[in-house]
Amino acid sequence: MAMTKFLLISGDEVKDQVVREVFSSDEVITTVDETLVFDTLKVEEPDIVIIDGDLSGLDFKALCRKIKQYPVVILLILGETKHNKDVTHNVNLFIKAPIDKKLLSATVDSALKTRQSLLKMTKSNQELARSLYQLNVMYNTSSQLAGSLDKDKLLRIMIEGLEKSLNFELSCTLTFRSEREPVLIIDSLYKVSDRLLEALKLRAILSYKSLLEDPPLDIKIGNLKIEKNIKHNFQEYDFSILRYDNMFAPIMLNDEFFGFTEIYREKPFSTEDATVFQTLVQQVILPLKSASLYEELKMTNRKLQKLERLKSEFISIVSHELRTPLTAIKNAMDIILSGKAGAMTENIQKFVTMGKRNSIRLSGIINDLLDISKIEAGKMDFKFELTHIEPVIEYVKNNLAEVANEKGLTIKYTPPEESAEVYADSNRIEQVLTNLVSNAIKFTQAGDIEITSKVVNARELHYDQCFEEDIKKLQGNYLQVCVEDHGIGIERKDLNHVFDKFAQIENSLSRQVGGSGLGLPIARQLMESHNGAIWCDSEINKGSKFYFVIPVANDKSNFNMIKKQLIQKARSNGSTVAIIKIKSTNEVIENLINEENLLNKTYMSNSLVEKEGSLTSLSMVVIDGDKPSAEFLKKKIDTLVEHKKNVYGECDIMYSYEIEGEVHEKDSYSR
Repeated sequence: MAMTKFLLISGDEVKDQVVREVFSSDEVITTVDETLVFDTLKVEEPDIVIIDGDLSGLDFKALCRKIKQYPVVILLILGETKHNKDVTHNVNLFIKAPIDKKLLSATVDSALKTRQSLLKMTKSNQELARSLYQLNVMYNTSSQLAGSLDKDKLLRIMIEGLEKSLNFELSCTLTFRSEREPVLIIDSLYKVSDRLLEALKLRAILSYKSLLEDPPLDIKIGNLKIEKNIKHNFQEYDFSILRYDNMFAPIMLNDEFFGFTEIYREKPFSTEDATVFQTLVQQVILPLKSASLYEELKMTNRKLQKLERLKSEFISIVSHELRTPLTAIKNAMDIILSGKAGAMTENIQKFVTMGKRNSIRLSGIINDLLDISKIEAGKMDFKFELTHIEPVIEYVKNNLAEVANEKGLTIKYTPPEESAEVYADSNRIEQVLTNLVSNAIKFTQAGDIEITSKVVNARELHYDQCFEEDIKKLQGNYLQVCVEDHGIGIERKDLNHVFDKFAQIENSLSRQVGGSGLGLPIARQLMESHNGAIWCDSEINKGSKFYFVIPVANDKSNFNMIKKQLIQKARSNGSTVAIIKIKSTNEVIENLINEENLLNKTYMSNSLVEKEGSLTSLSMVVIDGDKPSAEFLKKKIDTLVEHKKNVYGECDIMYSYEIEGEVHEKDSYSR
């Protein structure tokens, strides 16, 4: 049986002798000095503290309370001195003087058994608390791992989780920043000596080579990058730490190797610690896999973006280079056909006319290539203004009438009784319509080509399901234009490819007429720039109907078009545009608009006032606007409202803004 330690607080030699006789095989330490009492409790860690109740000069209440903080049993010897409840409540056992040796022995035996049970319970509670803590750490670590796709951050989360749950002194984690950049991350409680660092590097290299049969990278001490995270610098670890208990785990998924981690701790690891260690390492593997896939995806996207940019630049350069000689060729043919270069035979005129027709066709293809490259680069210029579409339709009809007549076709258009204004770029609408009518002429052998226009509500539009994504977002009234032909038509399965780049629906006639395959994709992009849409209906061998819609001009549609135009210009110029929104009651907004020098022409020239239930909002597009300018305006308004309480009262004003350009920020705040 283990020896029991006693601390006797008494100056009575008789009591000291009795205690030593009863517990002759145990250790008894006697003192009356209060300082020595607590030093003994800390250093010797006694099991039983026996206090002489008749000892004078002691504050028994304070003494018992302090001793109770230690894992000991307190036995009070009751004599002539009376003690109040404050003392007795802080004592475990009592025995009366004079001391009965048998009773003392039995009392202490009982106390020791009770203490042993309490210690076991305390240990169980501590282990349970530690297990719960470790589970909580694992849960929190898992949550953090799920929220990141950064490999470095994921490994840092794992290491922090290991440190919190296992309290290691030193950890070494091998990872790869890239295929050719191995990194050894060292987290240590104290400094690491130079020779220990070299040993850890060598150990990491040997572990790496032992884990993989055919290592993809030959890691050497010279090319192994070190990243150290040291908590305290007042002490240094050396080789002795390698004798600490350690745990090692590879970070692998099937054959994919992400690295490994190894931790050292002076206190031995338990079976539960090993489970926690393996669990935390396993938790990081799938997020690392996701992070690797995300990095690959980003790299692939960057390559695709670069290729797309190079393609657009190539198309733009080639198209520009082709235009110059082509213009010269076309001009030369015009001179020859005019007769200024001399008389021509019938055959020469025939071939020159053929050359001119093909040069015009080639010029159209080059223009299409330039347009699509401008649209994709966000550099297409627009000049939006209030206009009617009927003159544009009449112009296109008259311009293509001769081409249609050559095939025996007639272009018909009857203007509607009611006309509606649209906010649009007339030249771009003409381009879309010319493309649709030209296609109708190409793919029609006989009959009429009919153009119609009317105002419709978005809810009244009829379209094939394949165009739903483009059209379902439309709201309100639109001007709808339809170009109908009675040509070869398009099979339903091909409808969703009609507006794809470089796509032409395969049939014998399409092979004959040719074309760049860019006209309809350009038309689609131009309609999107007008906040509209384009689609088609068709029936094979019966004809096709191509529709496009543009919002009928109103304050909101005009504002949206201005916003789109200014944002596009800002992106081309490398500047920014701020869209600022101020919302409050109708009276407050009206007063703000009427305040001199507050919302000046710079703000109000591109603005929109809308009713939103019981509130009114003022939206403004500010050229070269940024976050500071939006916040400066907010400060101006707040200052004004504060100084004019008789006008504005205790009103709520809500602000929000977006910064458009290279960055896209949103913020909102209320006064």
